[in-house]
Amino acid sequence: MLKIPSIPVLRSGEVYRSLEQQPINAIGTDQPAALMSMANSGLVKRDLNFVGKSRDVLKSIPAHDLMQMCVDAGDHFLKGTLPVGEQEYPQSPDDYVKSLSATSGLPHALIRMNMNKLYEIFTEMPTIIRGLTRGLDLAVLDKGYGEQHGVPVSYSANTDALAVVLPSNSPAVTALWMPSLVMKIPVLLKPGREEPWTPWRIMQSFIKAGMPKEAFSFYPTDHDGSGAIVRRSGRVMMFGDDSTVSQHALDPRVEVHGSGKSKIIFGEDCIDDWEKYLDIMVESVSANSGRSCINASAILVPRHADAIAEAIAKRLTEIKPLPFEDANAKLSGFANPKFAEYINGAVDAGLAEGGARDINEPHRGRERHEIFQNMHYLHPTIIRCESWEHSLANREFLFPFASVTEVAQADMLDSIGSSLVVTAITQDPVWVEELLECPHIERLNLGAWPTNRVKWDQPHEGNLFEFLYKRRSIHIAALAHV
Repeated sequence: MLKIPSIPVLRSGEVYRSLEQQPINAIGTDQPAALMSMANSGLVKRDLNFVGKSRDVLKSIPAHDLMQMCVDAGDHFLKGTLPVGEQEYPQSPDDYVKSLSATSGLPHALIRMNMNKLYEIFTEMPTIIRGLTRGLDLAVLDKGYGEQHGVPVSYSANTDALAVVLPSNSPAVTALWMPSLVMKIPVLLKPGREEPWTPWRIMQSFIKAGMPKEAFSFYPTDHDGSGAIVRRSGRVMMFGDDSTVSQHALDPRVEVHGSGKSKIIFGEDCIDDWEKYLDIMVESVSANSGRSCINASAILVPRHADAIAEAIAKRLTEIKPLPFEDANAKLSGFANPKFAEYINGAVDAGLAEGGARDINEPHRGRERHEIFQNMHYLHPTIIRCESWEHSLANREFLFPFASVTEVAQADMLDSIGSSLVVTAITQDPVWVEELLECPHIERLNLGAWPTNRVKWDQPHEGNLFEFLYKRRSIHIAALAHV
């Protein structure tokens, strides 16, 4: 009988195999690709009483050394053979790619792209931390106080651990918690149902690079266990759909990551040259199969909407389902067919309202929802909306999808609503000033820059350092003799 990996619970770095183990089946089959130990809520609650001990271990290590461990871990993640469970199931990079593809529906090429992005997050951690802390000397975290630009500063942690409720949609999303370790805050990870592979591999990469195993807890669990993690943790990073994360939007302990509703907007001064920016629009919508919150889901233009929608649709129609192993595969399938059916139904319901057209429909020559090699796919879709008030104009879905709508430049900033990323294609200095003042924009790209590309020194969707630490006022005269 073919041996399959058994993914355990990690309790402050200690492997724990529970009596309850759930299979993770390969998509389109009833054959398990792995068995995963499940942590019940009682075990989670008990362990949360002792997270302070894990933090003590990290506090004893200089932050500079933790940083170097993080950089070193990148090579282990990208190239190393690492254990799944204990040592009985070594996983090479190719094994990781095949396992993740089998349970998530991601093609190998997209997984390898995400692996390279994660590698950069490991190796660019000094730049990431510098951006999060605004250049703080990390020795301040070692002593608890110090100076920044000649001003005395002191920081204290808001929590003994960062709990993270992870999704299954894209491997690179799991990286947002990684800077926490350099900041001396251990992590408790609740993996997504189809995607335990990436957070597990990241943890093992850190441990092989010398990071203390006590810094890592890993709890595959059910709804009750997940609820216990959220309710009892000092700080929580949560991923999910809007209905899930909205329940915690007012809780200061919880940093929510829902839909990004990222956008490209054109100014009057650049819209007549829109063809120069077609590649940027196509990449923003389709990169990573449209699964990231930083993918553009809406394009607002003062005119030329019909021509723009048609041009993007023609380019996106080239993206089709291909075998997982095909190096040209750019479209992800859905591990859960119900998600594909629900999303397809939501798009069709919006179109049935009138006032919107599926521009891809005449180009693709098939239904939007297609089953290919036992996998459910949604073909890329560009919707031309007659009004920004249409229900599909400001929607986000887990496939290459975007609306194109004509909105007067003067009305755009009052209309866009909360937006994780906005790429504003303009050189109008007056409008640039208004963009810089707009409270709805989390990250602003001024000029021709795709929404899906990040800069490592710019915090993404909140500032993790400010979430985990609070600054206190300090006077150190009493310690002058030290």
